[in-house]
Amino acid sequence: MRQNPSFTLADVGEMRRVIDANPWATIVSVGADGLVSSHYVVLLDVDRDDLTVVGHVGRPDDLIHGLGDGELLIVFQGPHGYISPGWYGDVPAVPTWNYVAVHLAGVPEILSEEENLAVLDRLVDRFEGQMPEPRRMWERPNDPAFVARLAAGTVGFRLTPTRVVAKRKLSQNKAPEVVETVVAELEGDGPYAHPALAQEMRRAQRARTRTSS
Repeated sequence: MRQNPSFTLADVGEMRRVIDANPWATIVSVGADGLVSSHYVVLLDVDRDDLTVVGHVGRPDDLIHGLGDGELLIVFQGPHGYISPGWYGDVPAVPTWNYVAVHLAGVPEILSEEENLAVLDRLVDRFEGQMPEPRRMWERPNDPAFVARLAAGTVGFRLTPTRVVAKRKLSQNKAPEVVETVVAELEGDGPYAHPALAQEMRRAQRARTRTSS
């Protein structure tokens, strides 16, 4: 991802927020036959306060990616959406796409069986915990043998990134009144309404105001 100084996201806390809110990630590596990509849920490591993440892949994706042997790129995509040139007013303009993304790259560490099981357990709790009647990993009708078979089909990893590129392209290069118009359109009921993207734009504007003040 090409970086642009106007759209750089450098705040670790904000990057962690984006990762935590958008855990469905794209994993990319260079395998024996060229580029390989997979899609898995990846979570922040709860024992760290940096950008270290943990996750798993199903076998044989660990072999396809050469997991642990080479560099891995993990892409987190936040809210994104179409921005109409008509929202800029009566000025020359073209359509664009606003988005938030965080790219983490590094050589992952392979987790032990116990560590992998803990990550899988946390993964289930993270999402199933929001259900009215959660089905936890260790609760019936699951039994320890079933969980062991499930875990054996996965390989867990921890990635502490050595390269980070994060970007929020959210109209920061536009005048405040234009940004307000775009936000209003995203919060409206039109075909490209996107309240979550509007919230990200407001966060970016607040950050820009703090930086310039």
